[in-house]
Amino acid sequence: MTTVEEFAEGFLEEPGYLDFARVGPLSASVVAEVQGINEVFSRGRFGSLAPLRNEDERMRVAASALTGFPADQIVFQPNVGTGLMHAMFGLTGAVLLSRAEFPSLTFSAARASEALHAVQPVWLETDHGRVTPGTVREQLSDSVTAVAVSLVDSRTGYVADIDGIRQVIGDRLLIVDAVQGFGVVDAPYEVADVVVVGAEKWLRAGWGAAFMALSDRAIDNLIPVWSGHTGAGVVDPFDEVLPPERAATAFTVARADSVAQARMSAALEDVASVGVDVLEAAVADRVDRVIDLADEYGIPVASARETPERAGIVVIQPPHDRLTALSASLFNHGITATTRAGTVRLSAHVSFGEETLEMLRGAFTSYSTA
Repeated sequence: MTTVEEFAEGFLEEPGYLDFARVGPLSASVVAEVQGINEVFSRGRFGSLAPLRNEDERMRVAASALTGFPADQIVFQPNVGTGLMHAMFGLTGAVLLSRAEFPSLTFSAARASEALHAVQPVWLETDHGRVTPGTVREQLSDSVTAVAVSLVDSRTGYVADIDGIRQVIGDRLLIVDAVQGFGVVDAPYEVADVVVVGAEKWLRAGWGAAFMALSDRAIDNLIPVWSGHTGAGVVDPFDEVLPPERAATAFTVARADSVAQARMSAALEDVASVGVDVLEAAVADRVDRVIDLADEYGIPVASARETPERAGIVVIQPPHDRLTALSASLFNHGITATTRAGTVRLSAHVSFGEETLEMLRGAFTSYSTA
């Protein structure tokens, strides 16, 4: 097993980076993986390209270890949005979800409804933006065949209770967009029917790599509307157009990017070597330090203060007329963060260290004395 300290040493970003909820800078192991494959790929040496096809199985096995889904029920996707589109276009009936979800969810549900008229979004009224088992229970109806939710709210860091939601919805499909938390939230992914994960945030493996895990129930009930030749169960089916096979592979369009799969595999394997529960605790410690610093300077914290209702996100909300001053102070002290809708979102990973903490302290000091 790898320790948190050893894991943290594998990251390369400069001090001051607190924007992992937007994108996580690549780890050293991911960079090395890409460099190695590019070296092989660029030379095209005899026999060197065939092993690239093994990256698909490697990625699926690595994802299986962290989700609990069988490896043959996991498929690579180019991004989270594509995976969610596969799921939403495959639904019939009504899907219950909040308008406050990240747009990848809401747009996929709306576009599927507009295109096929087979699924209808039912917009959930939330508890101050939070999707809870109670709010879901109150708004379920017989027409609802699926519920969709983000594991972590990107604006607040709130962690949804997907186990509680599963208990409420019974045998309806549960679709989870897990990108904003996968790798730092120890969630019971196996209770979901569709889990879509991207590599660009807490996994720190870059854009253009994602996976989609499907339960038996999802494979049996979702229609693979957007299924390419790779979903037919036959290698290169020339001279005939076969129907999609009843398997997770039906939710693919074309051959996957082996380099992107390798990037994601390296990141997944690194996370598994430490343990998600261990990483979750380490991130929680970093978040506590950010919250304590905000409290010290009297900057209101708008996000959850206690686990398990938070991920690696701290949202601070200065008075409206002071937001520009705070954003400028963070910028001037080299802090990378996201400012949105009257708030500043700071997101810390395990590589958060003393130098970043002191830079943040300097920014808060300048802000409070301006």
